[in-house]
Formats: sequence, structure tokens, C-alpha cells
Amino acid sequence: MRSRTSLYVLAAILLLTLVACSSKPATDSAANSAGQSTTSSPDAAGGSMANTEKQAGEAKAPQPVVVPAGTTLTVRLGEAVGSKISTEGQSFSATLAAPVEVEGKTVISSGASARGTVTSAKPLGRFKGGAELQIRLTSITVNGSEKSIRTSSLTREEKGKGKRTAVLAGGGAAVGALIGGLAGGGKGAGIGALAGGGAGGAGAAFTGNKDIVLPAESAVSFKLEAPLEVK
Repeated sequence: MRSRTSLYVLAAILLLTLVACSSKPATDSAANSAGQSTTSSPDAAGGSMANTEKQAGEAKAPQPVVVPAGTTLTVRLGEAVGSKISTEGQSFSATLAAPVEVEGKTVISSGASARGTVTSAKPLGRFKGGAELQIRLTSITVNGSEKSIRTSSLTREEKGKGKRTAVLAGGGAAVGALIGGLAGGGKGAGIGALAGGGAGGAGAAFTGNKDIVLPAESAVSFKLEAPLEVK
């Protein structure tokens, strides 16, 4: 009788042991799942916040402004250029004399650095007895970045004795600015621009039988022949 009772007790102990062992992994598994869920939540939240901030930054980024073709760029020469003192392909420096505006807002401030190229320089006597000087702008610096540009050319020619002509592809206002710049600097440039505005594409403005020279600080205007994107 005692042996049978002992047998029952032993069987009960084994049963309890098996139940305890089988239930422990399930508990551990549940705990691990809860831990993983807890640790993954901050990462998910952080990633979501980062994406939101990135999208907000992209939305606030300023959009580029386009300066349209045909816009006038008036500059002051940094050094003298001329039919005799310059050579074809020579570069020259300049600074923007008047700000460039788009829809009433200044997009390029006056004083911005610019560069140009002498595209033709023929002294007196080597070009059918006359002299020729042709220049154009090639770049302008905007917000610290140099931008390549394509502009109209300013061409000055002297043909024969006592006759000079100033020609600008794109209009007479720029020729007036050139005349005024030579006559009296900044103030003269403004007067010349008004005079040239109604003069058409060319005007006989210079006399004498000399090589062509545009002194430093001369006010010269060019027109953009292609749009310029400004950021």
C-alpha cells in the first residue's frame, strides 16, 4: 500500500516538473517579444521625425530665380581696353554698376564682379584703314559663385578720317551709357543712357583720327542673350 502511495507521489512530482519546464520558455518568449517591441519603438519614432524634418527643410529651400534673356547688365570696366592696347581673346574685369531686378526684387546687387573678353581688337591702319574694338561679358559672380553668361557684343569702329561709330547689338540705350561714362563717369553715364535710349542701334558720337580706347571706369551695357539662373 505504501509503495503504491509513493508511486503516486512520485508521478505527481514528475508531472509538475514537466508542466513547469514547458511553461518557462513561453514566458521567456513573451518577455523577449515585449523587450523587442519596447526597444524598436524609439528608432521608429526617430526615423519618422527625421523624415519629417527633411521634408520641411526641402520645402523651405529657396527656389532659383531666372533672369530672362534681354535683361541689361551695365558694368564699369576694371581696366582700359582698346583697339591698339588690347588683343583678341584678352580678358578684362568689371563690376556691376546697377542692380539687376526680377519682378521688383534685386537678384544681383551692384558691385558684383564680372569678367569679359575682347573678341576683336584691330588698330588703325590694319583693318581697311580703320580701327575696331569688340567686347562682351562672359561671367558674373552671384552670391560667391561665378556664373557663365552669354551677352551681346559692344562694337566700336573707326572708318576713315574724323568719323567713329559706336554699335551695340541689342539697342542704343547701352551706347548712350557708354558715351556718358566716357564723358563724365557715373553722372555722365546716366545722362548718356537717356540720350542713347532714343538713338537706335548706333550713333556717331566720337570724332578724331585715333585708335579706339575705353578707359577704366567706363560704363558699358550689355544684354543677356540667354537666361541666367540665380540661386
